[in-house]
Amino acid sequence: MLGESGSGKSVTANTVMGILPDPATVTAGAVRYRGEDLLTATPDRRRALRGENVAMIFQDALSALNPVFTVGFQIGEQLRTRRGMSRRDAERRAVELLDQVGIPAARQRVRDHPYQFSGGMRQRVMIAMSLALDPDVLIADEPTTALDVTVQAQIMDLLAEIQAERHMALILITHDLGVVAEVADRIAVMYAGRIVENADVHPLYAAPAHPYTRSLLESIPRVDTKGTELKAIKGLPPNLLRIPPGCPFHPRCPIATDACHEELPPLVALPGTRSSACLFAAELVGA
Repeated sequence: MLGESGSGKSVTANTVMGILPDPATVTAGAVRYRGEDLLTATPDRRRALRGENVAMIFQDALSALNPVFTVGFQIGEQLRTRRGMSRRDAERRAVELLDQVGIPAARQRVRDHPYQFSGGMRQRVMIAMSLALDPDVLIADEPTTALDVTVQAQIMDLLAEIQAERHMALILITHDLGVVAEVADRIAVMYAGRIVENADVHPLYAAPAHPYTRSLLESIPRVDTKGTELKAIKGLPPNLLRIPPGCPFHPRCPIATDACHEELPPLVALPGTRSSACLFAAELVGA
């Protein structure tokens, strides 16, 4: 999932996991896992699926990890409660997981606390925790936030390696178009809380079918445009409590017409396996 901050990416992920904070509620739609709608499942059923089948890496590892407990205790907690492991066996498995995600001297560091790890190492701990129960689907919510470029590349390489080894589905949430281009097979672009374009990565980058996607791509610095003014999307994303009528992107859209102010474009299918929520999607793809 791709989009600016405030576009609804993390809220969507939290909805899938069933961890929306009060008083947020879901009023429509469905979240299906192997044909089962998670939104209508009982709390106990969702709790059973969470971590076991669908797991999540949170974007701020320092806040997500409990500073009071060791990382080994936190990784092993779900193994003790879900798998019935003893504390010793859970710690042994935690060491194995830390080693798999590239934590040096995992046997010694399993009893360290989160503050004793760097940002990149804490993110690896989060990945180890999310993999403990061997989920089918892993949601990575901006896993490279606040990390330097080198560590970002290491984390993304690690996720790709784990995905290939475990044959696991990976849902990546990010605003980094460079990361998306390298790792994604399919992209859902979000704006104002809804998907505005959905396509395979190569067709989307070659000919975006929504003005918002095109504007995002045009705002990336490129080596072949050195010395030219960097394009930026004017204005700010809308307040989700006061979304403008019509297409939510029309106040910032360079091709908006009067019709865009009045009509909310549905997400419609386009040739191939893509869709767009723009009145001019067909023209944009053909441009």
